[in-house]
Amino acid sequence: MKLDDLILVSIDDHVIEPADMFEHHMPAKYAGRAPRVVVSDAGVEQWEFQGNVTGTIALNAVVGWPKEDWGFDPVTFAEMRPGAYDVKERVRDMNANGVLASMCFPTFIGFNGGGLHNAPDKDLATVVVRAYNDWHIDEWAAAYPGRFIPLAVAPVWDPRAMVAEMRRVAAKGCRAVTMPELPHVMGLPSYHDLDYWHPFFDAVSELGVVMCLHIGQGLSAISSAPDAPVDNLIVLANQVSVLAAQDLVWGPALRRYPDLKIAWSEAGIAWIPGFLDRCDRHLRNQQWLGHDFGGKLPSEVFREHSLACFVTDPSGLLLRHRIGIDSIAWECDYPHSDGLWPDAPEVVFDELRTAGCSDAEMHQITWQNTCRFFDYEPFQHKAQADSTVGALRALSADVDTTTRTRQQWRELYLADAG
Repeated sequence: MKLDDLILVSIDDHVIEPADMFEHHMPAKYAGRAPRVVVSDAGVEQWEFQGNVTGTIALNAVVGWPKEDWGFDPVTFAEMRPGAYDVKERVRDMNANGVLASMCFPTFIGFNGGGLHNAPDKDLATVVVRAYNDWHIDEWAAAYPGRFIPLAVAPVWDPRAMVAEMRRVAAKGCRAVTMPELPHVMGLPSYHDLDYWHPFFDAVSELGVVMCLHIGQGLSAISSAPDAPVDNLIVLANQVSVLAAQDLVWGPALRRYPDLKIAWSEAGIAWIPGFLDRCDRHLRNQQWLGHDFGGKLPSEVFREHSLACFVTDPSGLLLRHRIGIDSIAWECDYPHSDGLWPDAPEVVFDELRTAGCSDAEMHQITWQNTCRFFDYEPFQHKAQADSTVGALRALSADVDTTTRTRQQWRELYLADAG
């Protein structure tokens, strides 16, 4: 296979929500009560809702910045590459990067929507969840049919509202929802508690909605030394996925709901074979605990339910058959510092070839597994021949990939605004 023949579908990117996103989606009776962008005395643009204020509008949206500037977040829309928040520019950046389709996680409400969990008025927060999903599905994803896999958020504080929202978004064609990795660290029941989670598990299993667990929400489960650097949380973030996998594999969820699908988002894949070896050994050696996996090994149950993705993971790819080749997908992570832009095809192609992947395995990992898992038809709107890296890049000759400092982005933004 040649690099230009790759087809890339990214299972994990992020959207920086535009300031006007709620204008057409909040019911009239709630006018003036939607989340809104405010400007601090220091000139920082922040989202405010029910008295809670975010740090900035754009967590780690540093695509297009020089690497030495990456330690800081953009504090205004003016400092960001427009593809972070403007869907037209996002698709142009996807073309330049050879990416056919993308699934975009939230930013200001948290990667799993959990930021709304702290809102005092939960009824209003539930209305905001619906408005957010309508914006994401009907504006962001629908603006360019076939280029985005819609992703919903859920009102995790209310099981009945969760089920109602899953049915509502599924009727719109959305087959993914972002959920907390470890709900108990938010003060919710854990995934072991089926009295609480059964209605949700039952609904998403019936509807074919994938439960996406993005790293980050459960970071408070990592008890680092008080003088440990931030590197601890960044490097160890995917270990929270191990904790979440333990709860779901050894709890009742994956065995009770055979159609429940879990996507392990931005967690990488190299942790999986060691975890599964440990699980299988534990079942064999600790029979006195009485676990019943229906004649299967825990590793088999995990693979039946799971899809895990990587940005780069050379060791994991060498172990792809131990992980399960059907359970591996790729992600771009635009617009974050871990992301690949505009050279994603070069990086992933080199890594897949170095690991010895066949052409068939490359296709599985870069698009086929994701499309199957999320019931996404990649060539409904664009022919396969027009969906390759080479074909998409041919559309993007005018996309400027120049690296600029935050101040240079600000100057360009102001110049464009006149």
